[in-house]
Amino acid sequence: MSTQRRTDIGPPHYERFLPPVIKANYGKWKYHEILRPGVMVHVSETGDKLYTVRAGSPRLLSTKGIRRFAELADKYCDGYLRFTSRHNVEFLLTDESKIEPLIAELKAMGHPVGGIGPAISSIVHTQGWVHCHSAATDASGVVKAVMDELIEYFDGTKPVPGKLRIALACCLNMCGAVHCSDIAILGVHRRPPKIQHENLKKLCEIPNVVASCPTAAIRPAEVNGYPSVEIDEDLCMFCANCFSVCPALPMADPLNDGISIWVGGKVSNARSEPKFSKLAIPFLPNNPPRWPEVTEAVRKMVEVWAAHARKYERMGEFIDRIGWPRFFKLTGLEFRKEHIDDYRFAALSYKRSAWLRH
Repeated sequence: MSTQRRTDIGPPHYERFLPPVIKANYGKWKYHEILRPGVMVHVSETGDKLYTVRAGSPRLLSTKGIRRFAELADKYCDGYLRFTSRHNVEFLLTDESKIEPLIAELKAMGHPVGGIGPAISSIVHTQGWVHCHSAATDASGVVKAVMDELIEYFDGTKPVPGKLRIALACCLNMCGAVHCSDIAILGVHRRPPKIQHENLKKLCEIPNVVASCPTAAIRPAEVNGYPSVEIDEDLCMFCANCFSVCPALPMADPLNDGISIWVGGKVSNARSEPKFSKLAIPFLPNNPPRWPEVTEAVRKMVEVWAAHARKYERMGEFIDRIGWPRFFKLTGLEFRKEHIDDYRFAALSYKRSAWLRH
């Protein structure tokens, strides 16, 4: 019996979940290489090999779908699999002969294999309309439409110069942290909350509503002889914090809610420092179920990058090399007033040189 105390405080130690081949070769891996799209091998100093098969997976999985993955893991890799931070599922094998049968079963289930190395990986995204009360757009629907359009860049049918990471957040609160992605799809509200004065006096505590606003855009007011609130539209940043504490301040607006697209961000330190994404398209309409305007815009950006970028060059590095004016010209983007940075500290990020590359 182990003398180590076990408590319910904190997460269990990660070693408990490592496959035996990883635990036996921990710290001894010599190199890895990509054998084909979606298949990678790690080779140890001991000669052991670990094969990884990556397949695209939806972020929202049913218990039936998880059981199917678990059955494949039991059948081909002693029960071991993992999910990546971008919603891919990876099967960890030690028997090379099982790779092809596993891939065949995954494809039969509708899960394409790919996304390793120079490729587009699955899109990481937030909740969207399916769950989040502050969403300005859907998440799963947009992601499905975009990845259906770009699937050949995931499964290796069409080669790309390097990695491309796409992310989606369904509102400006960005719980999906899309601000450091090659292409960021971001839901935007364009109007402040609608005040339902009759409901507000029954459902909400006015001090809590006022305190919930991070920009002090909400203040107490009297409407028709009853206590209520008013909103300074110039201060509102559409965060929906007020709606979180008061159902009488809904944000959803079918006409004015939509999607913006940002480009050029990355987390990686390779070749250049990490970058924030910058605005490319201020607004595209919500047009479910296939969001044609969004898929067309994203595909155009990917095609321009794939055709003109150098080997291993990320989207932001490619734009820095050719310059934003040429990127806008190649992609057919329109320069609009929203591209002008009016943030009070924006001078720190302004391009101060008169030299532009075309």
